[in-house]
Amino acid sequence: MFDPLRAKAGVIATIAVGFLGGVGLASGLGWTGPSYAMPTVTQEPQVSEEAVKPALDLSNAFANAAEAVTPAVVRIEVTSTETVTTQRIPDEWRFFFDPNEGEEIPRQGGGSGFLVSQDGYILTNDHVVGDADEIRVFLIDGRYFSASLVGSDPTTDVAVIKIEEDGLPFLSFGSSRDLRVGEWVLAVGNPGFGGGPTSADDLDYTVTAGIVSAKGRPLQLISSELRQNPEFGQLGAGYAIEDYIQTDAVINRGNSGGPMVNIRGQVVGINAAIYSPTGSYAGYGFAIPIDLAARVMEDLVEYGRVRRAWLGVQITEITPEDQEAYNLPEVAGVHVQGVTEGSPAEDAGLRQTDVIYSVEGTVVRTPNGLQNLIAQMRPGAQVTLQVYRDGAPRNVRLRLGEAPLAPSERVEPEPASPAAEEKLGIGVQELTPELAERLGYEESGGVVITEVAPLGPAARRGVARFEKILDINDESVQTPEDVRRILQAVAPGEVVSLHLGFVDGTSRVVNVRAAG
Repeated sequence: MFDPLRAKAGVIATIAVGFLGGVGLASGLGWTGPSYAMPTVTQEPQVSEEAVKPALDLSNAFANAAEAVTPAVVRIEVTSTETVTTQRIPDEWRFFFDPNEGEEIPRQGGGSGFLVSQDGYILTNDHVVGDADEIRVFLIDGRYFSASLVGSDPTTDVAVIKIEEDGLPFLSFGSSRDLRVGEWVLAVGNPGFGGGPTSADDLDYTVTAGIVSAKGRPLQLISSELRQNPEFGQLGAGYAIEDYIQTDAVINRGNSGGPMVNIRGQVVGINAAIYSPTGSYAGYGFAIPIDLAARVMEDLVEYGRVRRAWLGVQITEITPEDQEAYNLPEVAGVHVQGVTEGSPAEDAGLRQTDVIYSVEGTVVRTPNGLQNLIAQMRPGAQVTLQVYRDGAPRNVRLRLGEAPLAPSERVEPEPASPAAEEKLGIGVQELTPELAERLGYEESGGVVITEVAPLGPAARRGVARFEKILDINDESVQTPEDVRRILQAVAPGEVVSLHLGFVDGTSRVVNVRAAG
């Protein structure tokens, strides 16, 4: 007779034996081991908030300034041309060197900049955009625009570019004159080390902190044309702009042209350069004072060039011996060593051995300081100099002139209307039976891309040679004339949709922005 209780007990016993046998087997194979309890992870601070409050406040100030500033910082990408050259070598060695000497090849570079108005004006460095053939600006929201060069000044390394857009975030200016040594500053940039607007390798928006290490640092960043001019050195203050802010905030590669801001988020300088004997950051970063940059920007926007104020003196630093000889109140001012004939300084009666002690009440402490003060003024402005002569101070009133030698101006040629294919940077031809066989297409007919301009709009989006154009903006393409007809109606900056085919019969769609 079937006993359910006995059957149930048998099943339980069988399971128990199997379980114990399994444990024994696992133990023998080393599958089991000692167990560990999950450690308790705590997020309790090790130091009280009260003890670190000053540091927390400073950290929050940095974070708040960075959040306020970065939306207006842009990445700038430039394309320029470079002529291939080789050194002079014996004819029998020529085959070792580049056979393409004299050929112009495209180069890509860039840096950072920052918006200074809601309608698209951007401040940056001359060395970032001054020689560019094409300029592109990338915003924090992912959009990018072609930019035009409004004006550029090599002697101050300041440039202004513009994009055509409204409602943009922009930064406000502080005062570089009021900036104090030891004051905290942030260096902000958008280096964009990657390959373009869709690259996953882009390194956007870096923020570094440091203090103002010094003011009035000379870098002698003067254009080669000006330095080679025989009149250089006799033109007076306002030409050699050597009054840079030094900081220990790291200025990363690609951050040139980005803003240096105080912890209130106001721009006090434009990141310009680092000093390094090795090419790597060595603790010395330099920025153009914003008071000077703003003055240059006004001229570039209004006139397309800088109208340089001119005093017309040659000057040297004041020494303790000079202070004693000229009865100066302190070791300050600049020693006049010469006066340029026909200059405002000569007209006002300045002469050798005079000491210019102050300009409009601001004490001058170095030749660089006088240069910067004069550079911030406009030609025609009336200024009062306090001058020490024969051991006594006197006020000299004069009207600044305009420098007789202007820095070399870059004249932008009127752009020629590009051919249809040039709007995308491609060349096309009919896919003939011979070409189809050579490229591996099963059938001839239609249009194939045979040229892609390096760094052109199509190349930036990954379009390659020998892809077949199936249609453009949903219009079927059968002949090269179809390509030209469709692209001829495309406006600069307009997005063009290319439907491209491959040898294996697959296809893809690529959206390309036409050159502006």
